[in-house]
Amino acid sequence: MTAVTAPARTSPEAPDTPVRPRRTPDWRLRFGALSLIWGFSFLLIKVGTGGYAPLQVTLGRLAFGTAMLLVAMAVRRERMPRGARTWAHLTVAAFLLNALPFSLFAYSELTIPSTLAGICNATSPLWGMALSLVALSEDRPTRLRVAGLGLGFLGVLTVLGAWQGFHGLDARGTTLALLASLSYPVGWIYLRRTLAHTGSSALSMTGAQLLLATLQLAVVTPVFTAFPSHFPVVPLLATAALGALGTGLALLIQYGLVAEVGPTTAQMVTYFIPAIATAAGVAILGEPLSWSTPVGAAVVLAGAALTQARGKS
Repeated sequence: MTAVTAPARTSPEAPDTPVRPRRTPDWRLRFGALSLIWGFSFLLIKVGTGGYAPLQVTLGRLAFGTAMLLVAMAVRRERMPRGARTWAHLTVAAFLLNALPFSLFAYSELTIPSTLAGICNATSPLWGMALSLVALSEDRPTRLRVAGLGLGFLGVLTVLGAWQGFHGLDARGTTLALLASLSYPVGWIYLRRTLAHTGSSALSMTGAQLLLATLQLAVVTPVFTAFPSHFPVVPLLATAALGALGTGLALLIQYGLVAEVGPTTAQMVTYFIPAIATAAGVAILGEPLSWSTPVGAAVVLAGAALTQARGKS
């Protein structure tokens, strides 16, 4: 059981009357929806940073995402988690899973296309695989899944044009995107080891985490950026969509997936993101596309399919 698995609850109006669990769509449908949302998130980041500083885009993203979750909590009559220990661990998780990677991706897209940022995001399961071998002995992947991860990694290298020595890539922007991708599995492992039995629902945990990340950015952003002199509408709308969908709704979906199918499988969503991010970047932003991008994306998808298979370890 993960930190975001909701425990059995009773109705607030009648404490002794069990509440029937809400039916949710099949996890594969939610997996696909999450892939689409996060695939388009890189386009929204690029549009947002076209009008605002990276930290401002990140702050806006977190603020809109937090607002969405607080409304959902109010509708469902959820309460914030309790306990100083829980809030202390959520503060660390908010930094690793939200404040840090969101900011790094925003800065990276100042110098690299959204398509490349989405591709770098696909390395997250590879980082997670290496880290889980050390930190999560009970979640060791099977040989077939390892093969899938290896194939996915080859697909990423194909997209990046590794045989050409990564010619034309901005080293700083690419490094920032890769560090952002590393931050995600570190944060998930931290959550799993520290907040596996809080007694709080997924919604309340997610809302508290995003609230803390928003507060972190609210402190940092004024120090490193000046208040905008004007507010471009399109970048603002992109930031709002990035927060409400790419952060608020997406995190709810991901937490549910982790609770149902485990962190290793849930993180495989990142293998579908490059194809979606590439299609969005090329079709909407007019970013360049070479033959290696669709070929590499196909290899990535093949690797992702293998990671979903059940085989002997």
